[in-house]
Amino acid sequence: MKRERVLTLVSPDRFLDAPPRSRNEALASLMRRMRLCEEQGTGIDKVLTAVELHQLPPPDFRTEGEAVRVVFFAPRRFADMTPEERVRACYQHAALKYESGQRMTNATLRDRLGIDPRNASQASVIIRLAVGSDLIRQADPEHPRAGYVPFWA
Repeated sequence: MKRERVLTLVSPDRFLDAPPRSRNEALASLMRRMRLCEEQGTGIDKVLTAVELHQLPPPDFRTEGEAVRVVFFAPRRFADMTPEERVRACYQHAALKYESGQRMTNATLRDRLGIDPRNASQASVIIRLAVGSDLIRQADPEHPRAGYVPFWA
């Protein structure tokens, strides 16, 4: 997952933590009054939580000019995910953990991706790739086992 400059109001890799913004506040206000949407900005949190609960491949947020297209995927085993999907799942998992006051660890990533504990090295490889892509970082460099947080934390 490569971070790039986009024209959207909020960069897709910051959907989870950034405050909600609207291009058309009058329409957004009407939609809130009609109870079609909410103002807290928790929609992405709920989606990613459901994706993790069902161990689905991570959604892909694709920017297209000022628009964002979200692609959801059918269930797939870890072995059938691409390296890019695995890294994206790692980043989204770290961000979701951080937003809930926790830190991602090798064990939580294994649970998220359905990796057997005997294959912990697979999770370590994904974590190294995500760190190398500057998507996540160690929560405390002096204590390497303290877990990982998203780059913006």
